[in-house]
Amino acid sequence: MDSRIRNRELQKKVVSSEEAAELIKNGMIVATSGFTPAGYPKAVPLALAKRVKKSKEKLQINLLTGASVGEELDGTLTEAGIIARRYPYQTNKLLRNNINSGEIAYADIHLSHFAQQVRYGFFGEIDLAIIEAIAIDEEGNIIPSTSVGVSPTFIDRAKSIIVEINKSQPLELEGIHDIYQPQDPPNRYPIPLIKPGDRIGTTYIPTDPSKIKAIVITDSKDQASPLAPIDKNSERIASHIVDFLKTEVKYNRLPQNLLPLQSGVGSVANAVLAGLLDSPFESLDFYSEVIQDSVLDLIDSGKIRIASGTSLTLSEEGQQRFINNLEEYKRKIILRPQEISNNPEIIRRLGSIAMNTAIELDIYGNVNSTNIMGSRMMNGIGGSGDFTRNAYLSIFVTPSTAKNGDISCVVPMVSHVDHTEHDVHVIVTEQGIADLRGLSPRERAKTIINNCAHPEYKPKLRDYYQKALKKSGHTPHLIGEALSWHKRFLETGSMK
Repeated sequence: MDSRIRNRELQKKVVSSEEAAELIKNGMIVATSGFTPAGYPKAVPLALAKRVKKSKEKLQINLLTGASVGEELDGTLTEAGIIARRYPYQTNKLLRNNINSGEIAYADIHLSHFAQQVRYGFFGEIDLAIIEAIAIDEEGNIIPSTSVGVSPTFIDRAKSIIVEINKSQPLELEGIHDIYQPQDPPNRYPIPLIKPGDRIGTTYIPTDPSKIKAIVITDSKDQASPLAPIDKNSERIASHIVDFLKTEVKYNRLPQNLLPLQSGVGSVANAVLAGLLDSPFESLDFYSEVIQDSVLDLIDSGKIRIASGTSLTLSEEGQQRFINNLEEYKRKIILRPQEISNNPEIIRRLGSIAMNTAIELDIYGNVNSTNIMGSRMMNGIGGSGDFTRNAYLSIFVTPSTAKNGDISCVVPMVSHVDHTEHDVHVIVTEQGIADLRGLSPRERAKTIINNCAHPEYKPKLRDYYQKALKKSGHTPHLIGEALSWHKRFLETGSMK
């Protein structure tokens, strides 16, 4: 293990996952590495769940991560009844169900805000950090694996640290990271990042080695992120976006190689980026939070010159492709802490083009990206708010319908607002594109209905809007009917 644990004293801290799990006590605030779901600890959470199930002891923790993590952490601990409170983003089905039933307390938080809030003690003092790493250097500093997330802050603030050295992650990952922690207010200096490819920090996370209480050797890969095949709707959405970007270049509102791109997480977002493969755009910069398979495709095609994020969120095929060509990808990819990858100051400085996914949107351009039917948490706001509010161009994409047409994703009024009309520039469905820049609410309503709504729902939306117009007002609404579509779905199973 000399290449993995280069500090001789720390080699004495190697223990089994079961021994390390004994450090976790009831009532602790535990923070872990991991981001959508990459670079998260696996062995210690599994050992903890096994221990609790066997002993039947009462043990609950508050769990903080960078964003979503894999089944070995969120799923296993939820099943064992160990999670009392969870921050700031998740995607696990069982965890989500327990959040929606009220069994687990959950607060949805902008990902760029989270690290600073942890440092200021918003969530209490961190008792223990569990961090996945590829290695520990001679001075005891931690070299992370496939994500950075909030790990630098967790390591800095935790009273004690457990490190999982994951041998399945190649040592050649060293050097891909750029660890920079901004100062806290007041009077802090600007973050010295001007271009997406700038390196401003270290390749390791500065660590006080005296806080490392246990090191566990593991050999478990990240949970792969399966991506749905690119369907016709996604292809049409991508085509609309490419055409829109071509027009922006034509009218000199964008340079030939665009501006740094950001894309959300998931199959639709991945498909939208994949649409750029057949576009005329070259020498693209990507400054986002998550690097998915389509980013590797764009790098392989020579389209992307630099890709900056905080995690490698790849399918099983993407993971293998990355490892097989790691040295080449290392020249193009940088992994940073999420308060840098999602930092509003940098997003605005770079002039990002933000492309994120909506659950639903309304005729005035407000977007719901978190709560189904206004009440049931899906995953969380993630980084979409960080980018949407501060981007040069903010684009939201969604299919026009869901549930085999029983739900219109364009509604009179969203059942929950994450992104207001003030922050949403462009809306795209497979039906078309609505450029909302400079439009009044009434103009936005007509544009969204005409261009983005499904033909089956257009007449109903027009009828609602015409009736609302009779009531007048800057943003015409019928308060008694605005959420009637959601009510109808909950009662009948369809908005039709």
